[in-house]
Amino acid sequence: MIEYTDNELLLQFRDEQTRNFAFNQLVRKYQERLYYHVRKIVIDHDDAHDVIQNVFIKVWKHLDDFKEESGLYTWLYRIATNEALTFLRKKKKNIFVRMDDVMHEMSDSLSHDPLFSGDGIQRKLQEAILKLPEQQRIVFNMKYFEEMKYEEISEILGVSVGGLKASFHHAVKKIEKFIKGD
Repeated sequence: MIEYTDNELLLQFRDEQTRNFAFNQLVRKYQERLYYHVRKIVIDHDDAHDVIQNVFIKVWKHLDDFKEESGLYTWLYRIATNEALTFLRKKKKNIFVRMDDVMHEMSDSLSHDPLFSGDGIQRKLQEAILKLPEQQRIVFNMKYFEEMKYEEISEILGVSVGGLKASFHHAVKKIEKFIKGD
């Protein structure tokens, strides 16, 4: 199967005759990476799937407006991150509970998830990550698991590189403390 560049996909999307084909290729190219990014934020498989559907609906509606000031990948991650955060805020609001309770529910969801096959230390790491404040959790996941550069994360989240470095540092310290059992 041919792997199209982002520029080729954008050109094809802007042509009415190849729009659907280009969009399908774009989904194939980015769906899995975006799913795992969102999944690290919302934890639950079904929730991540719902968020990804919303992401691609937004992409379909707004891809014509994409100005190419950033990379397509960065733009997609920004949409996915915002959709995941919006989903969590709605979930929190709809169930009228404290965010600590939502995090506890997400932790329970992780331990009963058949798609999570991690051993004890991986589970402990995920539990530690869930206890982080939202911003630190997202920054940690993007830097540690997705190995993104601070500049990329800055573009996606709209946060200064210095702020991201501080968030990552604090996240690492909190995770270390949790794992050590302090």
